[in-house]
Amino acid sequence: MPLLDWLNKQDAVRTVQKVPYRLLEAVPDLSAGDADTGNMLIQGDNLEALKALLPLYAGKVKCVFIDPPYNTRSAFTHYDDNLEHSLWLSLMYPRLELLRELLSEDGSIWVTIDDNEAHYLKVMMDEVFGRGNFISTLSWQKKYAVKSDSEFFSESHDFILVYAKNRGKYHINRFGRTAAQDARYKNPDNDTRGIWTSGPLQRNEARDYAIFPIISPKSGKEHWPPKGTSWRFTKEKMSELIADNRIWFGETGNNVPRLKRFLHEVSDSVPPTTWWDYQNFGHNDEARREAKALTEDSDVFATPKPERLLERILTLGTYYGDLVLDSFAGSGTTCAVAHKMNRRYIGIEMGDHAQTHCQPRLKKVIDGEQGGISKAVNWQGGGGFHYFRLGETIFDEYGSIHPNVRFAALAAHIWFCETRAPLPKPTDSPLLGIHNDTAYYLLYNGILGDRRPQSGNVLTQAVLDLLPKHHGRKIIYGEASRFGKPRLEAENIVFKQIPYDVRAV
Repeated sequence: MPLLDWLNKQDAVRTVQKVPYRLLEAVPDLSAGDADTGNMLIQGDNLEALKALLPLYAGKVKCVFIDPPYNTRSAFTHYDDNLEHSLWLSLMYPRLELLRELLSEDGSIWVTIDDNEAHYLKVMMDEVFGRGNFISTLSWQKKYAVKSDSEFFSESHDFILVYAKNRGKYHINRFGRTAAQDARYKNPDNDTRGIWTSGPLQRNEARDYAIFPIISPKSGKEHWPPKGTSWRFTKEKMSELIADNRIWFGETGNNVPRLKRFLHEVSDSVPPTTWWDYQNFGHNDEARREAKALTEDSDVFATPKPERLLERILTLGTYYGDLVLDSFAGSGTTCAVAHKMNRRYIGIEMGDHAQTHCQPRLKKVIDGEQGGISKAVNWQGGGGFHYFRLGETIFDEYGSIHPNVRFAALAAHIWFCETRAPLPKPTDSPLLGIHNDTAYYLLYNGILGDRRPQSGNVLTQAVLDLLPKHHGRKIIYGEASRFGKPRLEAENIVFKQIPYDVRAV
């Protein structure tokens, strides 16, 4: 398979191994709604945030959608889109690697791009995801007005590259039928099987066994397939279809015969690769109007994606309750649409506008805002999300817990790893909390008031006597344990050693 090469590619390939694992620190004041939700909005560099998510969500994301910088040689307000070509490739490669690790085996990734980098991105994704896992390239019409000042052509569409994690396990959904599609179905002969439409009976090649006359039962007229074609069925099968009133010869019986297809037999629509219909897929102007309606700040993204486009993608790529990830969250469209469609989601965005744009938008979604796809999906509000920022690096260069990591930060990380929910409030107790009748303890950084190496950070009988009591299962993190396996089992304790059992690998 041909591979793409560029300046400093080997550094880009090694980047993922060099990125440190960081803690995810919950920010309760910026979270909203249901406290039990698993939805996440993360502020911070998306490469480090993806690495932080790896121990928690590797292999669990059903659908990734990203709208990365297009590298179009124009400076956008919220990020520098004028990256030198090799730098852009080096930016994308490690992020795609991590996104692949986060995808489930039956998951898919959808990437919007224009033709400045689309062809290079395709070759890069062939390398990262495997050429055999390529699904399709979609064309979405983002503009409807021609730019008269264009130098050559007026650009009107974006590409959407679609890859599966494992093509053999991937299944794409279908679009529901539209009223316009169903309107083509009639019942001029009052067939008891319901409304129907008709299609051609011939194929565009001549097969001797399928060239024969068809006699209209009503008029007796003889019909032959046009020259160079043949019927789609054998003579015997055609007789069965005529007897079953499956062949339509027109009201007088003199029309060219056509095959009847009943609406109740037709499945949902197979998605095309060209997405031109703005009534189903939206466009950039619509997206800008949606964004402006949700924020008092007129400084919105220049090319946000409309909610209808994301609704179409999540319809094809996910089911109710699936996990969606957008690591270039932008104005928060993916998260907003996933929320309204009852999908779980993780959004990542760097800079202050994670707080100034994404967070307020999602809060309005929880409150029941009626823009975008809300009416189409009967959105009434509800749900919630948790806001996170990237915290300290977990490990130092020697593999030990970094000395800057304090008890509260490590406690929050361990609780989240174990329960998949943020720690409700900071704790100054070795008992972090009880979840599903399991108590979680952390012996670290002198939490029991004794910093000697063989004291409060080591599980001994004296330390166990000091811990808050719990009669059920106990998971205890510490530097070491003086209990053997029989004693741990007798006390219903699972011991996990720091730093080796702190999940960040």
